[in-house]
Amino acid sequence: MMKKKSISSSKASLVLFLCQMISALDVPLDSKLLEELSQPPTITQQSPKDYIVDPRENIVIQCEAKGKPPPSFSWTRNGTHFDIDKDAQVTMKPNSGTLVINIMNGGKAEAYEGVYQCTARNERGAAISNNIVIRPSRSPLWTKEKLEPNQVREGDSLVLHCRPPVGLPPPIIFWMDNAFQRLPQSERVSQGLNGDLYFSNVQPEDTREDYICYARFNHTQTIQQKQPISVKVFSMDSLNDTIAANLSDTDIYGAKPVTERQPILLTPTGSTSTKVELRGNVLLLECIAAGLPTPVIRWIKEGGELPANRTFFENFKKTLKIIDVSEADSGNYKCIARNILGSAHHVISVTVKAAPYWITAPRNLVLSPGEDGTLICRANGNPKPNISWLANGVPIAIAPEDPSRKVDGDTIIFSHVQERSSAVYQCNASNEYGYLLANAFVNILAEPPRILTPANKLYQVIADSPALLDCAYFGSPKPEIEWFKGVKGSILRGNEYIFHDNGTLEIPVAQKDSAGTYTCVARNELGKIQNEVQLEVKDPTMIIKQPEYKVIQRYGQVSFECIIKHDSTLLPTVTWLKDNDELPDDERFLIGKDNLTIMNVTDKDDGTYTCIVNTTLDSVSASAVLTVVARPNPPFDLELTGQLERSVELSWIPGDENNSPITNFVIEYEDGLHEPGVWHYQTEVPGTQTTIQLKLSPYVNYSFRVIAVNEIGRSQPSEPSEQYLTKSANPDENPSNVQGIGSEPDNLVITWESLKGFQSNGPGLQYKVSWRQKDVDDEWTSVIVANVSKYIVSGTPTFVPYEIKVQALNDLGYAPEPSEVIGHSGEDLPMVAPGNVQVHVINSTLAKVHWDPVPLKTVRGHLQGYKVYYWKVQSLSRRSKRHVEKKILTFRGNKTFGMLPGLEPYSSYKLNVRVVNGKGEGPASPDKVFKTPEGVPSSPSFLKITNPTLNSLTLEWGLPTHPNGVLTSYILKFQPINNTHELGPLVEIRIPANESSLILKNLNYSTRYKFYFNAQTSVGSGSQITEEAVTIMDEAMASRQVDIATQGWFIGLMCAVALLILILLIVCFIRRNKGGKYPVKEKEDAHADPEIQPMKEDDGTFGEYRLFSFVSSAPF
Repeated sequence: MMKKKSISSSKASLVLFLCQMISALDVPLDSKLLEELSQPPTITQQSPKDYIVDPRENIVIQCEAKGKPPPSFSWTRNGTHFDIDKDAQVTMKPNSGTLVINIMNGGKAEAYEGVYQCTARNERGAAISNNIVIRPSRSPLWTKEKLEPNQVREGDSLVLHCRPPVGLPPPIIFWMDNAFQRLPQSERVSQGLNGDLYFSNVQPEDTREDYICYARFNHTQTIQQKQPISVKVFSMDSLNDTIAANLSDTDIYGAKPVTERQPILLTPTGSTSTKVELRGNVLLLECIAAGLPTPVIRWIKEGGELPANRTFFENFKKTLKIIDVSEADSGNYKCIARNILGSAHHVISVTVKAAPYWITAPRNLVLSPGEDGTLICRANGNPKPNISWLANGVPIAIAPEDPSRKVDGDTIIFSHVQERSSAVYQCNASNEYGYLLANAFVNILAEPPRILTPANKLYQVIADSPALLDCAYFGSPKPEIEWFKGVKGSILRGNEYIFHDNGTLEIPVAQKDSAGTYTCVARNELGKIQNEVQLEVKDPTMIIKQPEYKVIQRYGQVSFECIIKHDSTLLPTVTWLKDNDELPDDERFLIGKDNLTIMNVTDKDDGTYTCIVNTTLDSVSASAVLTVVARPNPPFDLELTGQLERSVELSWIPGDENNSPITNFVIEYEDGLHEPGVWHYQTEVPGTQTTIQLKLSPYVNYSFRVIAVNEIGRSQPSEPSEQYLTKSANPDENPSNVQGIGSEPDNLVITWESLKGFQSNGPGLQYKVSWRQKDVDDEWTSVIVANVSKYIVSGTPTFVPYEIKVQALNDLGYAPEPSEVIGHSGEDLPMVAPGNVQVHVINSTLAKVHWDPVPLKTVRGHLQGYKVYYWKVQSLSRRSKRHVEKKILTFRGNKTFGMLPGLEPYSSYKLNVRVVNGKGEGPASPDKVFKTPEGVPSSPSFLKITNPTLNSLTLEWGLPTHPNGVLTSYILKFQPINNTHELGPLVEIRIPANESSLILKNLNYSTRYKFYFNAQTSVGSGSQITEEAVTIMDEAMASRQVDIATQGWFIGLMCAVALLILILLIVCFIRRNKGGKYPVKEKEDAHADPEIQPMKEDDGTFGEYRLFSFVSSAPF
């Protein structure tokens, strides 16, 4: 803690001032303390220096002060004592210095004009108020005057003078007519700062008889009216008529017409003027000019710039207004009035003076006996103010002597003060533009320490933030303050603490271990006192899941999260804001525990959303931006410019992009002449482009519209542009896709795609169709047809080439010469069949066929290919006939061979070949017979196993569905299967082809066998068929098995066993409920039944399957 140091009296006044700042006491504004301490008077409220009162109401001159003991009050008037007891109209409010002068009961305000000053006094000193100048407001009537009508020529300037009566304060001036309507003002007609009405040039419409100037006196709330002023404006025409009526025909007459005039200044006059304004006031400079056309006013500051943010232009720029002027605003200001004929200017030299203003106002000083201190009074102004001191309202030069006081200009130095040194000092700073008066007391006190902070005050702070523990104190001399942690802790020192002069202990970064009890001790030479306070350190509030930036489409749903973590002893409140303001009162906004959800989002929801979490100790917030995107608004204000025969420029203004940049614009057009109501795509441009040069076609009534596109989608189309009808012209193009294809052997059908409406380029669209036979020296044959798309030429040779062309024309002429295409007249069926048909059999299912091509002339059309018809006549292994099903293979183009797949082996086939053109098929070639060799047979049609015995099975089978040759034998394979589905040895038997059944003997009884059966030809074995069967069990064993199962004693035994098991289960359940242990598992393990042990496969034979076979074969 900083300690007070002593200094010698020879130090400079600056050092004395610093010492005073260190040692002087500040008296806390504690009401209880203030009631107990003695204090000199202090003025707390007073009337303004220049006090204009309403003469119709009582005059109240305020003077309020505080002090201990409470001060008494007295007044002076015009420098002499004002004895209020001798004036029945004057009273002073109780416990106050405020005067009330009763005007309402017959008093006159003028009788109380003067300069008043209030003095508040107690045993410690006297404070004084400002000099309060009392003046009653005045609102005199206009003086009577005779007003002549103003007759003025059109175009001349005019000034209507107001000359209001001098009032206190000055009145507010305005001009109205008889109907109490304000007269309109403009650059041509306006009111000056002096209240006069200026006309830069008069017009015939200015003629009227009720120009009335009004003066409003705000203090008395009255309005005075000047007599109406009449203005009559003579136009040149009416003036010439008047002159002509009063002159003979031989006289020369004629008034000059209205002539334009360069500007001249109506106010201020001359080329220069001066203006003095006080610092802090509003500077108003005015220039009003006459001229025709009406001049425009411009302001500049010579050698500098007009001050930014403080400069304003009023009255149509005729008045320059600069607020809060300072000395830096002094200089020359030039106004320039200009019209097309020239200019006039005026320079106003502005000087800014300053009434006194404070640099350092004297402050109250509380000292202990024997201490030092200073009062400083520093003021500035232009001119520099004089500083004078008073003590208790008396000039210090004639005030009672005080050996501890020394006056040094603007400073009073106090050394080794005593209690009698208490007083109130006044500093007066004055120059020709005003004065400042300040009271500051010196109060000498001797008081033991007091701690003003309540005992055991609880402070709560957030961890890692500063903790400020108050120890507000007072004492004189100024006490020293020490802090301890805990009741018996040591004094606090070190960089981790900051000790403020007002006694506050600051812990810059409070941690959890900073919590506890802190003791503040205040001591001076008159005593010692201490106080305890409590500090609690809480966990900070955090937003662990902050809202995130969201982009959402219009009418969608969006959610912002705000998940928090906080101290368990603090109760947080969560508030959501939109753009730093409350959320809209809208049911679409749903606030949950940890989130904000906005339903059915609209454009107005776009903005910044902030989650604010408040506790009693801290506040955290997090924000996120919501961007609402949508399809752009449609473009508007479409405009067509630069209209030419084949082009036009289209421009537009983009609509709102709705937060998603426009990527491109699509331009569409409508042809109102040919396809009204149908819009076609024209072109598109990037989203940064808003004009385009469009190519146009003749004879189209164009309208255009524009569609904006962004990432969200396409806008609605714009409103259509104006229509633009282009002139007619010859067609620019001919029909496309011209073809010549005959539909009959003796005609040629010429077809084309007609031009679209806007391609016609004009009315009367037709087509010139021309044709001639190719490679023959013929002339073109031409016909002109209407707007159709087909023409048929009859009587042509069969399938000959033609040169064809189709040319468009309209009422204005032909299109360019068209290109020629080759077409053919109609086709007829081919005349001859292919010859020399040969077949080469590759294998039992595939053959290759060859033929010679037919002469092209005999095709009589476009050769499309050849067709091979083939069919199976019969199977060579079966002599029976069957339904013939012909198959067709087509080979495209001029191909002379082909493959025939999917043939059946060992069969007889026939085939023929035919040529094909666009008309159809030609005659068939002679049938060609060929045979396929043998193949392997298909599987037998069935395999049945019947009549099982103990050691035999009977097998029956059917012939293969497709023998595919001569059957040579059947192959039978079989093998036993044990009960684990393992296969035994495989036995193979060959059976003659003429057999259809077989009895297998010497088989094992009760054994399952698997059989594999297939047929053979000389080529090989076909696919096999499989079956399984089981031999039966021994008949005696089967009989015993059945007898035991059907005996009554066996059934009774089984019932007894079941009953025994049930009783055992019940006993087990009862013993378990009693907590006993029933070792069932151990008994089962100890008395295992040997008959239920697993079987052993010692010899690998299949005898172990007999029981399984018996069960399976039981039904047999």
